[in-house]
Amino acid sequence: MSKSKYQENLIKTVMDKSWGNTWEEAVQEWDIIDCAEDNSLSRSCICGKEQIKYLYRLHNRKTNQWLFPIGSSCIKKFQRKDLQEKTATTEAMFKLLHAVGNNQYLQLSSDLFSRKLLKELYDQGAFKATSYNHYNPKNDYDFLLKMFNKRTKNSISTLQQKKITAILLNSIKPFLEQKLRSQIMS
Repeated sequence: MSKSKYQENLIKTVMDKSWGNTWEEAVQEWDIIDCAEDNSLSRSCICGKEQIKYLYRLHNRKTNQWLFPIGSSCIKKFQRKDLQEKTATTEAMFKLLHAVGNNQYLQLSSDLFSRKLLKELYDQGAFKATSYNHYNPKNDYDFLLKMFNKRTKNSISTLQQKKITAILLNSIKPFLEQKLRSQIMS
């Protein structure tokens, strides 16, 4: 099976900027540093594919080289689960930010949330220490995770829904706005 022009460009660029002599070695050297969202779709991936929305910046820890912009489709070709999970949670954060920005009714449904996204938000400090969570952000993370894991969302009480909304609006929304707003290109 022949490789596409895009795949050949990707392989050549990654190999030229890597220490490893094989694709399998080279892809292990790269880390995702950040991501911007280009809603105008005006940028092209390092492979040559045009109109990419998510512009990832990768850094090679062995050669100190950079890949930018690189799209999530090319990152998938690295076949690294950690990078694929990072792209999925990053793109989910942008999607959640837009839902919050559009004043969309937020609920802990799988169209906007996942266990991995909640964990990533917690790891990045999205949950604030407040008197309501006894100054322990993990309490809010654990609460949202418990509510997300409920099989029937109808069993969430009005009081629990109010708490969910308060955490989303007072902790997660400001965090996403502060973290991602500057990374959105129109």
